[in-house]
Amino acid sequence: MSATDVISVRGLRVDCVVGVYPHERDRAQPLDVDVRMRLDTRRAGASERLAHTVHYADVANQLAFLLQSCRFDLLETAAHVLTRYLLAPPAPGERRARLCEVTLSLTKPYALAGHGVPSLEVTRRAREVALAREDKPWGTVDVVFETRRAGVYRLNVAPGRGIPLHVHRAMRETELVLGAGIRCQGEPVAPGTVLAWPRGAAHRWDNPTDEWQSILCVDSPPFVPSDEIEVDAPPAAVRPQAPFIPTPVAG
Repeated sequence: MSATDVISVRGLRVDCVVGVYPHERDRAQPLDVDVRMRLDTRRAGASERLAHTVHYADVANQLAFLLQSCRFDLLETAAHVLTRYLLAPPAPGERRARLCEVTLSLTKPYALAGHGVPSLEVTRRAREVALAREDKPWGTVDVVFETRRAGVYRLNVAPGRGIPLHVHRAMRETELVLGAGIRCQGEPVAPGTVLAWPRGAAHRWDNPTDEWQSILCVDSPPFVPSDEIEVDAPPAAVRPQAPFIPTPVAG
C-alpha cells in the first residue's frame, strides 16, 4: 500500500505512567503525543463518508485510553504498542480506512526538570504489523501486544453472541467500547465509553445486533486464562468514565 495523504493529531497531552525510575513508577506524568497517519483519502473525498477515512477524535481517545490504562517502562514500548494498534487491520465490522504508515512522537516535557526535553519519534508501516487472532465461543480476540505488566487486546463479539458474566481475581481490566450497538450489563453503551473493572467485579457484554462489535481491552497483568471465571451473581454497578475527547453535541 502507498499513499501521500496525511491525517495528523498534534499536541495531545495525556497523564500516564511511563519511566524506569522509582519516582516515575508511582505517579502519572504528562506525555505529549503527536501522530501522523498516512492513508489514501481519495475515496472519502469523493463519498464524504467518515467510514472511508479515519476519525481523528476516535484516534485521540484510543491513544489516550491505552496510555492511561497501561504502565510502560520505556517510551519505546509505548510507541511500539500505539503504532501496532493504529496499523492493525480494522476489526470485523469496523468501518474505517486502513493506515499505510504511522509516524508517532512521544515527548516527556518535565522529565529533565527544565534542563532539556526528551522525546522519541518512530515510523512504522502496515506491512510490519500482523496480529495474532484467537477464536472464542463468542467471537475472536486480536492480541495487539503483551508487556510484562499489561496486555492489549481487541475483543470482537460476533452478531447475536455475548461474553458471559465473569470476574477476575488477579487481573485488573479496563475496556473501551469501539462500536455502536453492544450492551454492557444488559444496557446500551456508546462508542468511546470506558469501563474500569475492579478485581471481583462481575461483568458481561452482549451483541444483540446483526454486525460484529468490538471492545479495546487492557488487562493487568496480561491475560490469564484461568482468571476468566464465569459466575452466577448480580452484575457489578460500575460507573462509566467519560471519553478523553468529549463528543461534540450538534445544535
